[in-house]
Amino acid sequence: MLKPDVSADLVDRVRRGEAEAYAGLVRAYLRPAYAVALSVVGRPADAEDIAQDAFLKAFAAIDTCHAPEHFGAWLFQIVRNRARNFLESRGLREVVTDGRRVLEIVLMPPESAGMREALLSALADLEVEDRQVVLLHDLERWTHAEIAQALAISEVHSRQRLFRARRAMRVKLDGQGSPHKNEGNHEG
Repeated sequence: MLKPDVSADLVDRVRRGEAEAYAGLVRAYLRPAYAVALSVVGRPADAEDIAQDAFLKAFAAIDTCHAPEHFGAWLFQIVRNRARNFLESRGLREVVTDGRRVLEIVLMPPESAGMREALLSALADLEVEDRQVVLLHDLERWTHAEIAQALAISEVHSRQRLFRARRAMRVKLDGQGSPHKNEGNHEG
């Protein structure tokens, strides 16, 4: 993620028509925008289309970005809106019907297919907002400060969402292990 002053500078340069600044914003925010879209729609191909569409919309409306230092948060709101509109237009729910496809970008060796399936299923069961934090933190390696800025939440809220999501995933993954694992497992 870019520092606020770098984002503001790039946005100002895009407004002046500098193609290199446009490319800089795309390089910095395309994967995270994809992760945000994926957390809502759950299908990689749809998430790619939504992220690209959101970028086109964002750059067409760049003059309406009133806080260029928070370009990421502004862009991610466009991504979330586009993703929700996509789901509404398709009559789908925010929870994906094919949870195994939620995170194809998790690169695991083929011999780990069972673990991949379990992780994808656990991730699909999370709330959209929790899934966004998990993807940005664990996949994109963003800090809680960066996530908070991008999603317009507090750092504490980001940490709480990550903790809650990991706990929920752990419970689900423990439940998919050997049958005797659940015997002493109590939610506390």
